[in-house]
Amino acid sequence: MGTIHIKGLFLRANIGFSEHELGKLQDVLINIRMDYDSSLAEISDDPANALDYKTMTKKIVALVEQSRFNLIEGMCRKVLDMVMENPLVIFAEVEIDKPHALRFAESVSLTISASRHGK
Repeated sequence: MGTIHIKGLFLRANIGFSEHELGKLQDVLINIRMDYDSSLAEISDDPANALDYKTMTKKIVALVEQSRFNLIEGMCRKVLDMVMENPLVIFAEVEIDKPHALRFAESVSLTISASRHGK
């Protein structure tokens, strides 16, 4: 079993529902964990047998930058669903931080996960 982490994916998103948030791009920070059976990739050293995290990241960037979200919960679910579309992913966890969402706090974040095999 291998685990791929995409750490610190820093994007600008149309997120929020308060009057002062509407129409403004805001910073979000995304961290993703993906567990998959990496044994064939480990043995073969062939990219065709590995989880293509580059293509997945490009899709996530497009999703976040081209969508409109009221809540980090909605954004997190959409990103997680996109990750789980890849049949190689057995378990995934997505954390999205919204920096400076609260006064005096570094950020507010939400983490959700999904599993194919009841992990």
